[in-house]
Amino acid sequence: MPRVYLDANATSPLLPEVLDAMRPYWMEQFGNASSIHLDGQKARKAVDHARETLARFFNCRPAEVVFNSGGTEGDNTAIFGMLRPGDHFITTAIEHSAVLHAGERMAERGVETTFVAPRPSGLIDPADILNALRPKTRLISVMLANNETGVLQPVEEIGNIAAGAGVFFHIDAVQGAGKVALDVRRFGCHLLSISAHKMHGPKGVGALYVRRGTPLEPQFVGGSHERRRRAGTENVPGIVGLGKATELAMHSLEDGTVARTAALRDRLEAGILELAGTGVNGGSDDDARVPRVANTTNIWFDQVEGEALVIALDLKGVAVSGGSACHSGSTEPSHVLMAMGLDRTRARASLRFSLLKTATDADVNHVLRVVPEAVEHLRALSPVAAGTAG
Repeated sequence: MPRVYLDANATSPLLPEVLDAMRPYWMEQFGNASSIHLDGQKARKAVDHARETLARFFNCRPAEVVFNSGGTEGDNTAIFGMLRPGDHFITTAIEHSAVLHAGERMAERGVETTFVAPRPSGLIDPADILNALRPKTRLISVMLANNETGVLQPVEEIGNIAAGAGVFFHIDAVQGAGKVALDVRRFGCHLLSISAHKMHGPKGVGALYVRRGTPLEPQFVGGSHERRRRAGTENVPGIVGLGKATELAMHSLEDGTVARTAALRDRLEAGILELAGTGVNGGSDDDARVPRVANTTNIWFDQVEGEALVIALDLKGVAVSGGSACHSGSTEPSHVLMAMGLDRTRARASLRFSLLKTATDADVNHVLRVVPEAVEHLRALSPVAAGTAG
Protein backbone atom coordinates (compact mmCIF):
# COMPACT_ATOMS: atom_id res chain seq x y z
CA MET A 1 0.00 0.00 0.00
CA PRO A 2 1.43 3.43 -0.90
CA ARG A 3 1.91 5.93 1.91
CA VAL A 4 1.03 9.57 1.26
CA TYR A 5 2.12 12.15 3.84
CA LEU A 6 -0.17 15.19 3.94
CA ASP A 7 0.81 16.58 7.36
CA ALA A 8 3.66 18.88 6.33
CA ASN A 9 2.51 21.60 8.72
CA ALA A 10 3.29 19.24 11.61
CA THR A 11 6.77 18.48 10.31
CA SER A 12 8.63 17.73 7.09
CA PRO A 13 11.40 15.27 6.22
CA LEU A 14 15.00 16.30 5.69
CA LEU A 15 15.84 16.83 2.06
CA PRO A 16 18.90 14.77 1.01
CA GLU A 17 20.93 17.93 0.41
CA VAL A 18 20.27 19.04 3.98
CA LEU A 19 21.42 15.74 5.46
CA ASP A 20 24.56 15.81 3.29
CA ALA A 21 25.38 19.33 4.49
CA MET A 22 24.95 18.35 8.16
CA ARG A 23 26.80 15.03 8.08
CA PRO A 24 30.41 16.25 8.54
CA TYR A 25 29.54 18.32 11.62
CA TRP A 26 28.56 15.27 13.67
CA MET A 27 31.84 13.45 13.14
CA GLU A 28 34.81 14.96 11.30
CA GLN A 29 34.15 18.63 12.05
CA PHE A 30 32.74 18.35 15.56
CA GLY A 31 34.38 21.44 17.06
CA ASN A 32 32.78 23.91 19.44
CA ALA A 33 32.13 27.15 17.54
CA SER A 34 33.29 29.14 20.58
CA SER A 35 36.75 27.54 20.63
CA ILE A 36 39.62 29.51 19.08
CA HIS A 37 41.64 26.56 17.75
CA LEU A 38 41.32 25.27 14.19
CA ASP A 39 38.51 22.82 14.96
CA GLY A 40 36.51 25.58 16.59
CA GLN A 41 37.24 27.96 13.73
CA LYS A 42 35.83 25.48 11.21
CA ALA A 43 32.64 25.20 13.24
CA ARG A 44 32.43 29.00 13.58
CA LYS A 45 32.84 29.41 9.83
CA ALA A 46 29.93 27.01 9.23
CA VAL A 47 27.73 28.89 11.72
CA ASP A 48 28.64 32.24 10.17
CA HIS A 49 27.82 30.96 6.69
CA ALA A 50 24.39 29.80 7.87
CA ARG A 51 23.84 33.16 9.57
CA GLU A 52 24.56 34.99 6.32
CA THR A 53 22.08 32.71 4.52
CA LEU A 54 19.38 33.45 7.10
CA ALA A 55 20.10 37.17 6.80
CA ARG A 56 19.37 36.99 3.06
CA PHE A 57 16.24 34.98 3.81
CA PHE A 58 14.97 37.58 6.30
CA ASN A 59 16.42 40.61 4.45
CA CYS A 60 18.33 41.76 7.51
CA ARG A 61 21.86 42.06 8.84
CA PRO A 62 23.66 38.84 9.87
CA ALA A 63 24.10 40.28 13.37
CA GLU A 64 20.29 40.39 13.71
CA VAL A 65 19.96 36.58 13.39
CA VAL A 66 19.83 34.58 16.64
CA PHE A 67 19.96 30.79 16.42
CA ASN A 68 17.83 28.84 18.90
CA SER A 69 15.96 25.54 19.34
CA GLY A 70 12.94 26.38 17.16
CA GLY A 71 9.64 28.19 16.89
CA THR A 72 8.44 27.69 20.45
CA GLU A 73 11.62 29.13 21.92
CA GLY A 74 11.54 32.00 19.45
CA ASP A 75 7.93 32.86 20.28
CA ASN A 76 8.50 32.54 24.03
CA THR A 77 11.67 34.64 23.89
CA ALA A 78 9.93 37.41 21.97
CA ILE A 79 7.09 37.57 24.51
CA PHE A 80 8.87 36.90 27.81
CA GLY A 81 11.85 38.97 26.70
CA MET A 82 9.86 42.09 25.83
CA LEU A 83 7.03 42.36 28.40
CA ARG A 84 7.00 43.51 32.03
CA PRO A 85 4.21 43.83 34.63
CA GLY A 86 2.04 46.79 33.78
CA ASP A 87 2.55 46.45 30.01
CA HIS A 88 -0.26 45.71 27.56
CA PHE A 89 0.15 42.88 25.02
CA ILE A 90 -1.92 42.33 21.86
CA THR A 91 -2.10 39.00 20.09
CA THR A 92 -4.85 36.99 18.38
CA ALA A 93 -7.15 34.13 19.30
CA ILE A 94 -5.79 31.94 16.47
CA GLU A 95 -2.11 31.91 17.37
CA HIS A 96 -0.04 28.80 17.96
CA SER A 97 -0.06 27.62 21.57
CA ALA A 98 3.53 28.85 21.97
CA VAL A 99 2.14 32.38 21.74
CA LEU A 100 -1.27 31.81 23.32
CA HIS A 101 0.08 30.11 26.42
CA ALA A 102 2.88 32.64 26.73
CA GLY A 103 0.25 35.38 26.63
CA GLU A 104 -1.74 33.62 29.33
CA ARG A 105 1.39 33.29 31.46
CA MET A 106 2.16 37.00 31.05
CA ALA A 107 -1.41 37.83 32.08
CA GLU A 108 -0.74 35.95 35.32
CA ARG A 109 2.34 38.12 35.81
CA GLY A 110 0.52 41.42 35.54
CA VAL A 111 0.66 42.02 31.80
CA GLU A 112 -2.75 42.98 30.44
CA THR A 113 -3.37 40.80 27.39
CA THR A 114 -5.85 41.26 24.54
CA PHE A 115 -6.69 38.33 22.23
CA VAL A 116 -8.13 39.72 18.99
CA ALA A 117 -10.72 37.49 17.31
CA PRO A 118 -10.56 36.70 13.57
CA ARG A 119 -13.22 37.13 10.95
CA PRO A 120 -15.13 33.91 10.07
CA SER A 121 -12.61 33.49 7.23
CA GLY A 122 -9.76 33.23 9.73
CA LEU A 123 -8.37 36.60 8.66
CA ILE A 124 -7.39 39.15 11.30
CA ASP A 125 -8.73 42.63 10.57
CA PRO A 126 -5.94 45.21 11.08
CA ALA A 127 -8.62 47.64 12.28
CA ASP A 128 -9.23 45.34 15.25
CA ILE A 129 -5.53 45.50 16.11
CA LEU A 130 -5.67 49.29 15.87
CA ASN A 131 -8.73 49.45 18.10
CA ALA A 132 -7.04 47.23 20.70
CA LEU A 133 -4.13 49.64 21.17
CA ARG A 134 -3.78 51.29 24.58
CA PRO A 135 -1.31 53.78 26.03
CA LYS A 136 0.63 50.95 27.70
CA THR A 137 0.68 48.61 24.69
CA ARG A 138 4.27 47.43 24.30
CA LEU A 139 4.11 44.40 21.99
CA ILE A 140 1.91 43.02 19.21
CA SER A 141 2.38 39.39 18.12
CA VAL A 142 0.60 38.04 15.04
CA MET A 143 1.39 34.91 13.01
CA LEU A 144 2.22 35.17 9.31
CA ALA A 145 0.38 31.99 8.24
CA ASN A 146 -2.07 30.05 10.35
CA ASN A 147 -0.89 26.51 10.98
CA GLU A 148 -4.39 25.00 10.68
CA THR A 149 -6.06 26.92 7.85
CA GLY A 150 -3.05 28.31 6.01
CA VAL A 151 -4.63 31.77 5.98
CA LEU A 152 -2.02 34.52 5.51
CA GLN A 153 -2.40 37.46 7.83
CA PRO A 154 -1.96 41.12 6.79
CA VAL A 155 1.29 41.53 8.71
CA GLU A 156 2.51 44.46 6.63
CA GLU A 157 -0.57 46.50 7.54
CA ILE A 158 -0.24 45.48 11.17
CA GLY A 159 3.43 46.46 11.06
CA ASN A 160 2.43 49.93 9.88
CA ILE A 161 -0.03 50.19 12.77
CA ALA A 162 2.68 49.14 15.25
CA ALA A 163 5.14 51.65 13.80
CA GLY A 164 2.59 54.47 13.98
CA ALA A 165 1.91 53.68 17.64
CA GLY A 166 5.55 53.17 18.62
CA VAL A 167 4.84 49.53 19.59
CA PHE A 168 7.14 46.55 19.12
CA PHE A 169 5.93 43.91 16.65
CA HIS A 170 6.65 40.16 16.60
CA ILE A 171 5.71 37.75 13.81
CA ASP A 172 5.46 33.98 14.24
CA ALA A 173 6.54 32.99 10.72
CA VAL A 174 6.98 29.29 11.45
CA GLN A 175 4.29 28.19 8.95
CA GLY A 176 5.06 30.91 6.41
CA ALA A 177 8.80 30.39 6.10
CA GLY A 178 9.68 28.63 2.85
CA LYS A 179 6.13 29.10 1.51
CA VAL A 180 6.07 32.87 1.05
CA ALA A 181 8.91 35.37 0.75
CA LEU A 182 9.98 36.87 4.06
CA ASP A 183 11.07 40.50 4.31
CA VAL A 184 11.37 41.89 7.81
CA ARG A 185 11.90 45.40 6.49
CA ARG A 186 8.69 45.33 4.46
CA PHE A 187 6.79 43.65 7.31
CA GLY A 188 8.00 46.31 9.73
CA CYS A 189 8.60 43.80 12.53
CA HIS A 190 11.15 43.93 15.33
CA LEU A 191 11.14 40.17 15.92
CA LEU A 192 10.33 37.17 13.72
CA SER A 193 10.63 33.46 14.53
CA ILE A 194 11.04 30.39 12.31
CA SER A 195 11.68 26.66 12.79
CA ALA A 196 13.81 24.46 10.53
CA HIS A 197 11.71 21.30 10.61
CA LYS A 198 8.71 23.01 9.01
CA MET A 199 10.74 23.56 5.83
CA HIS A 200 12.62 20.30 5.33
CA GLY A 201 15.32 21.05 7.90
CA PRO A 202 16.19 19.27 11.17
CA LYS A 203 14.07 19.32 14.31
CA GLY A 204 15.29 21.20 17.36
CA VAL A 205 16.76 24.26 15.63
CA GLY A 206 15.37 27.58 14.50
CA ALA A 207 16.15 31.26 14.31
CA LEU A 208 14.82 34.52 15.71
CA TYR A 209 15.27 37.80 13.87
CA VAL A 210 15.92 40.60 16.37
CA ARG A 211 16.06 44.09 14.89
CA ARG A 212 19.12 46.05 16.00
CA GLY A 213 18.31 48.11 19.08
CA THR A 214 15.34 46.00 20.19
CA PRO A 215 15.55 45.74 24.02
CA LEU A 216 15.08 41.97 24.21
CA GLU A 217 15.97 40.38 27.54
CA PRO A 218 17.73 37.00 27.04
CA GLN A 219 15.88 34.02 28.47
CA PHE A 220 19.00 31.83 28.60
CA VAL A 221 22.09 33.12 30.40
CA GLY A 222 25.46 31.59 31.08
CA GLY A 223 27.66 32.51 28.14
CA SER A 224 28.33 35.11 25.45
CA HIS A 225 26.88 33.01 22.62
CA GLU A 226 24.74 34.70 19.96
CA ARG A 227 26.00 38.12 21.07
CA ARG A 228 24.72 37.40 24.59
CA ARG A 229 21.16 36.99 23.36
CA ARG A 230 20.93 33.20 23.72
CA ALA A 231 23.46 31.38 25.88
CA GLY A 232 24.41 27.78 25.12
CA THR A 233 26.83 25.90 22.89
CA GLU A 234 25.72 26.27 19.26
CA ASN A 235 24.07 23.25 17.65
CA VAL A 236 26.42 23.35 14.69
CA PRO A 237 24.95 20.42 12.68
CA GLY A 238 21.45 21.77 13.23
CA ILE A 239 22.42 25.32 12.29
CA VAL A 240 24.14 24.04 9.14
CA GLY A 241 20.98 22.08 8.31
CA LEU A 242 18.81 25.14 8.86
CA GLY A 243 21.08 27.16 6.60
CA LYS A 244 20.93 24.58 3.82
CA ALA A 245 17.14 24.17 4.16
CA THR A 246 16.81 27.96 3.97
CA GLU A 247 18.96 28.08 0.85
CA LEU A 248 16.75 25.44 -0.80
CA ALA A 249 13.60 27.24 0.37
CA MET A 250 14.72 30.48 -1.26
CA HIS A 251 15.33 28.60 -4.50
CA SER A 252 11.90 26.94 -4.35
CA LEU A 253 10.26 30.37 -4.03
CA GLU A 254 11.67 31.24 -7.43
CA ASP A 255 11.60 27.99 -9.45
CA GLY A 256 7.85 27.38 -9.68
CA THR A 257 7.61 24.97 -6.74
CA VAL A 258 5.08 27.13 -4.91
CA ALA A 259 2.80 27.41 -7.94
CA ARG A 260 3.04 23.65 -8.56
CA THR A 261 2.18 22.93 -4.92
CA ALA A 262 -0.76 25.33 -5.05
CA ALA A 263 -2.10 23.59 -8.16
CA LEU A 264 -1.90 20.21 -6.41
CA ARG A 265 -3.60 21.63 -3.30
CA ASP A 266 -6.36 23.16 -5.40
CA ARG A 267 -6.97 19.89 -7.27
CA LEU A 268 -7.05 17.97 -4.00
CA GLU A 269 -9.44 20.49 -2.47
CA ALA A 270 -11.76 20.55 -5.48
CA GLY A 271 -11.87 16.76 -5.60
CA ILE A 272 -12.76 16.41 -1.93
CA LEU A 273 -15.41 19.13 -2.19
CA GLU A 274 -17.25 17.02 -4.76
CA LEU A 275 -18.41 15.06 -1.72
CA ALA A 276 -21.70 16.30 -0.30
CA GLY A 277 -21.55 17.89 3.15
CA THR A 278 -18.04 19.32 2.87
CA GLY A 279 -16.55 22.80 2.84
CA VAL A 280 -13.34 24.76 3.34
CA ASN A 281 -12.46 26.51 6.59
CA GLY A 282 -10.73 29.79 5.83
CA GLY A 283 -11.47 29.68 2.13
CA SER A 284 -13.27 32.95 1.58
CA ASP A 285 -14.29 36.23 3.17
CA ASP A 286 -17.54 37.83 1.92
CA ASP A 287 -17.36 35.56 -1.14
CA ALA A 288 -13.80 36.68 -1.90
CA ARG A 289 -10.89 34.29 -1.62
CA VAL A 290 -8.58 34.93 1.31
CA PRO A 291 -4.84 34.47 0.81
CA ARG A 292 -3.44 31.13 1.98
CA VAL A 293 -0.08 29.41 1.82
CA ALA A 294 0.09 27.15 -1.21
CA ASN A 295 0.23 23.82 0.56
CA THR A 296 -2.67 23.96 3.04
CA THR A 297 -6.41 23.35 3.07
CA ASN A 298 -8.71 22.71 6.01
CA ILE A 299 -11.97 20.89 5.18
CA TRP A 300 -15.04 20.00 7.23
CA PHE A 301 -16.97 16.76 6.71
CA ASP A 302 -20.52 16.74 8.07
CA GLN A 303 -21.64 13.60 9.98
CA VAL A 304 -18.00 12.53 10.48
CA GLU A 305 -15.82 12.64 13.59
CA GLY A 306 -12.49 14.11 12.52
CA GLU A 307 -10.38 11.84 14.71
CA ALA A 308 -12.12 8.77 13.31
CA LEU A 309 -11.44 9.99 9.78
CA VAL A 310 -7.76 10.57 10.58
CA ILE A 311 -7.51 6.95 11.73
CA ALA A 312 -9.50 5.62 8.76
CA LEU A 313 -7.27 7.46 6.29
CA ASP A 314 -4.13 6.31 8.09
CA LEU A 315 -5.27 2.72 7.60
CA LYS A 316 -5.57 3.52 3.90
CA GLY A 317 -2.05 4.94 3.74
CA VAL A 318 -2.78 8.67 4.09
CA ALA A 319 -1.38 10.79 6.94
CA VAL A 320 -3.42 13.90 7.73
CA SER A 321 -4.23 15.88 10.86
CA GLY A 322 -7.19 17.18 12.79
CA GLY A 323 -5.25 20.39 13.50
CA SER A 324 -2.09 21.47 15.27
CA ALA A 325 0.30 18.65 16.12
CA CYS A 326 0.83 20.33 19.50
CA HIS A 327 -2.75 19.40 20.42
CA SER A 328 -2.67 15.85 19.06
CA GLY A 329 -4.72 13.55 21.28
CA SER A 330 -6.78 16.41 22.72
CA THR A 331 -10.50 15.81 22.90
CA GLU A 332 -11.17 19.53 22.58
CA PRO A 333 -11.97 21.00 19.15
CA SER A 334 -9.50 23.33 17.47
CA HIS A 335 -9.27 26.72 19.18
CA VAL A 336 -8.57 28.24 15.75
CA LEU A 337 -11.78 26.94 14.18
CA MET A 338 -13.81 27.78 17.28
CA ALA A 339 -12.46 31.35 17.20
CA MET A 340 -13.58 31.54 13.56
CA GLY A 341 -17.13 30.81 14.69
CA LEU A 342 -17.52 27.09 13.90
CA ASP A 343 -19.64 25.13 16.33
CA ARG A 344 -17.99 22.28 18.24
CA THR A 345 -19.46 19.58 16.01
CA ARG A 346 -18.17 21.06 12.78
CA ALA A 347 -14.83 22.00 14.31
CA ARG A 348 -14.38 18.39 15.42
CA ALA A 349 -15.37 17.24 11.92
CA SER A 350 -12.56 19.18 10.23
CA LEU A 351 -9.24 17.93 8.87
CA ARG A 352 -6.09 19.71 7.76
CA PHE A 353 -4.40 18.56 4.56
CA SER A 354 -0.89 20.06 4.17
CA LEU A 355 1.33 19.04 1.27
CA LEU A 356 5.08 18.63 1.20
CA LYS A 357 6.95 20.51 -1.52
CA THR A 358 7.79 17.05 -2.90
CA ALA A 359 4.11 16.07 -3.30
CA THR A 360 3.12 14.53 -6.65
CA ASP A 361 0.05 14.05 -8.84
CA ALA A 362 0.13 10.39 -7.85
CA ASP A 363 -0.15 11.38 -4.19
CA VAL A 364 -3.24 13.49 -4.87
CA ASN A 365 -4.77 10.74 -7.03
CA HIS A 366 -4.40 8.23 -4.20
CA VAL A 367 -5.94 10.58 -1.64
CA LEU A 368 -8.89 11.37 -3.90
CA ARG A 369 -9.51 7.64 -4.25
CA VAL A 370 -9.52 6.82 -0.56
CA VAL A 371 -11.12 9.89 1.06
CA PRO A 372 -14.61 9.27 -0.41
CA GLU A 373 -14.46 5.62 0.65
CA ALA A 374 -13.48 6.51 4.21
CA VAL A 375 -16.04 9.30 4.53
CA GLU A 376 -18.90 7.22 3.14
CA HIS A 377 -18.01 4.33 5.46
CA LEU A 378 -17.95 6.56 8.56
CA ARG A 379 -21.15 8.33 7.59
CA ALA A 380 -22.89 5.00 7.21
CA LEU A 381 -21.91 4.23 10.81
CA SER A 382 -22.90 7.62 12.27
CA PRO A 383 -26.06 7.84 14.42
CA VAL A 384 -27.34 10.78 12.35
CA ALA A 385 -27.03 8.88 9.10
CA ALA A 386 -28.51 5.74 10.62
CA GLY A 387 -31.49 7.68 11.97
CA THR A 388 -32.06 9.27 8.57
CA ALA A 389 -31.92 5.89 6.83
CA GLY A 390 -34.46 4.46 9.31
